[in-house]
Amino acid sequence: MKTQATRDKLIQIGAELIAEQGFNATGINAVLSRAGVPKGSFYHYFSSKEDFGLAVIDAFAEQYDDRLAAIFHDPELTPLGRLRRYFDAGRADMLSCDHARGCLIGNLGQELSSRSEVFRARLDQVFRRWERRLVACLEEARAAGEVSEDLDTEVLAGFILTGWQGAMLRAKTTKSLAPMESFEQVLFRHMLSREVPAVT
Repeated sequence: MKTQATRDKLIQIGAELIAEQGFNATGINAVLSRAGVPKGSFYHYFSSKEDFGLAVIDAFAEQYDDRLAAIFHDPELTPLGRLRRYFDAGRADMLSCDHARGCLIGNLGQELSSRSEVFRARLDQVFRRWERRLVACLEEARAAGEVSEDLDTEVLAGFILTGWQGAMLRAKTTKSLAPMESFEQVLFRHMLSREVPAVT
């Protein structure tokens, strides 16, 4: 039990440090020091730094999936209301870190995808799960008559995920929520409106 708790603590602190400074710049000793774990014991919990990085990705994805489930299965909101709540949560996260971190998975995707096939594949799996949640939400919105019946939900879900990741990156570089707000505004006014041609 103690071993599992220590491992979880290392993963949590590793996620914080990696979000702040990137995977390659995060040293094992820095993680151990902040966690109060004796140096030299890292390999008792992880076989390598890569193994540690994958554990961080999996833990973050699991926790974030729980948040997404709470948002996208909220029975008190319409499907598009859930989508707005998703964007609200993203902006709140960005504000809470003073525009410093953004999305851990997105950050790692930019840093590691071209350097490690193992990381690229794992990160792509996470993004695909998130995309499927967006597809389901858009399909519910279509069934409820909130959006056009001709809406291509898979194409638009991919666009939303890609565009939102880009908006978060710009929010970090501008130190402002404006890029995220602009993305949401364009999406709802010009792509989800029933009065304009559907995305195909």
